[in-house]
Amino acid sequence: MTGALFEVTFMAAAPFWLLMILAPRWRPTARVASSPLTVLPLLLLWAVMAAPVLPELWAAVSDPDIDTFRELTASADGAGAVWAQIIAWDLLLGQWMFLESRRLGLSPLVTGPLLVLTILLSPIGLVVLLVIRGVRGVRKSPSRPAPPTGEDV
Repeated sequence: MTGALFEVTFMAAAPFWLLMILAPRWRPTARVASSPLTVLPLLLLWAVMAAPVLPELWAAVSDPDIDTFRELTASADGAGAVWAQIIAWDLLLGQWMFLESRRLGLSPLVTGPLLVLTILLSPIGLVVLLVIRGVRGVRKSPSRPAPPTGEDV
C-alpha cells in the first residue's frame, strides 16, 4: 500500500503545478496558488505513511543523526512520509515563487521553466528566483530619499 501512496503523492500535487506552469494568467490559478490548503491532501498522505513509523520519525527529527535518518528512510513508510513532506513543502514553495514571479512581473516563459526546475530540484529553483528577485529589485528601486529627520516633522 505504501508504494501506491508514494505514487499518489506527486499526483496529488501535479494539478497545482500544472495550473501554475500551463495556465499562469488564468484568474483561478492565482487564487489556487494563494491558498495553503492545496497541501492538505499531501499532509493526509504524509499522516497515513508516517503513522506506522511515528516513533522512528520522531527520533529522526528530535535528535537529528544521519544513521537514524538513514534507518527511517530505509523503510517504505519512512521514505514515503519524507517524500510526502518534501512534495508538500515544494508545492508551498512553488506557490510562493509563482506569486512572487507575478508580483515581479516576470514572464510566464521565465516562470514556467523555473517552476519545473523547482519541482525537480527546489533549492536550485529557489536560488535562481532569489537572484532574479535581487537583480530586479536593484533595477526597480530608484535612489531612495534620505530618511526624515526630526526637523522634517
